[in-house]
Amino acid sequence: MASQVLWGLTGGASAAVDGAELGKPRERSYSLPGVNFNYGLYIRGLDGGVPEAIGHWNVFRQQPTCPQELTRNYIAMNCGAVKAGLVTAHENVLYRKLNDIRISNKDDRRLRKEPPSIPRNMTFGIQARPSTPFFDLLQHRYQQLWVQEQKATQKALKLEKKQKVALGKLYETRSCQLRKYKPPVKLDSLWSMPHYQKVGPHLHTFPTEADRQRALKAHREERAVRQGTLRMGNYTHP
Repeated sequence: MASQVLWGLTGGASAAVDGAELGKPRERSYSLPGVNFNYGLYIRGLDGGVPEAIGHWNVFRQQPTCPQELTRNYIAMNCGAVKAGLVTAHENVLYRKLNDIRISNKDDRRLRKEPPSIPRNMTFGIQARPSTPFFDLLQHRYQQLWVQEQKATQKALKLEKKQKVALGKLYETRSCQLRKYKPPVKLDSLWSMPHYQKVGPHLHTFPTEADRQRALKAHREERAVRQGTLRMGNYTHP
C-alpha cells in the first residue's frame, strides 16, 4: 500500500513537472516563435546598408595608365640619314640612335580633314519621287517611242548589210578536190551457209494469189474464237 502511494506521488510529481495533464496523452508539437522572429539566415551587411548608400557616393578611382611607347618614324629617319650622306647600315643605326624620331599620337590625319562644303540651299532627306506622266500614258507615247527605235534599228541593219563588200566565189583547185575526195567503199553482203538461205515453197495449194490472201484474211478474223497455239483448232463457241 505504501509502495502504491509512493508511485502515485512520484507519478504526479513527474506529470506536474512535464506540464501534461493526468489521463491525457502528451502532445508532440512545438509552439511557434514570436512575431519578431525572422526565418532563414540573416546576413549582416558590411557596407552600411541603405542609409550609407543614400548619404555617400563612392566614385571608382581610375587606375593610372602606363605611358604607351610611340612608334618610331623610320621614313623620317631614313630621309634624314640620306640627306646627311649616310648610306651604310652601320651609319643608319648610329643615326637612328642619335636622332630617335617618334610618331606623335596627335598627328591624326582624320582631324586634319576639313568638313565637306555643303551648299546653303541643300535639302536633307529623301528626294521626292517625280510625278507620273499621265498624259504620255494616255497618248501611248512610250509605244510610239519604242516603235520608232525599232524602225531606226532595222534601218541601220539594212544600211550595214548594203555597205558590206560582197566577196567573190572561191573556186577549188584540183588539189583541194582530191584532198576532200573519199573513194566509195563497196559493202559486200555477209557470208552465210547455203542451207540457211531462203528457199521458195514446193507446193502451191491455192489456185491464185488472190485466193491465198482471201484465206489468210479469213484466218486472221477467226483467230479470236479458235483454239490451239496457232489458233487453227476448233471454235470456242459452237
